[in-house]
Amino acid sequence: MSLNSTFQALADPTRRQILQLLKKRSQAVGELALNFDVSLPSLSHHLAILKSADLVSTTRRGQQIIYALNLSVFEEITDEILNFFNKSSK
Repeated sequence: MSLNSTFQALADPTRRQILQLLKKRSQAVGELALNFDVSLPSLSHHLAILKSADLVSTTRRGQQIIYALNLSVFEEITDEILNFFNKSSK
């Protein structure tokens, strides 16, 4: 996990909205697409960026790929940020 790639992934409002939806439950691309006014290739591109930043994980369920929030990465990010502020305040 790179903080740079994580922050770049989080910088886009569409990707943040995807993460908000996945916070509620894991979903396939088709389900996610119902919430956006973007093409499927564009949505897939956003999901690929989130996956490369390890913010989401995927599992195959038959023909579908199910996307889920990767909570362990969010825990790591939180630790990194807290450590940054703890180190800089000393």
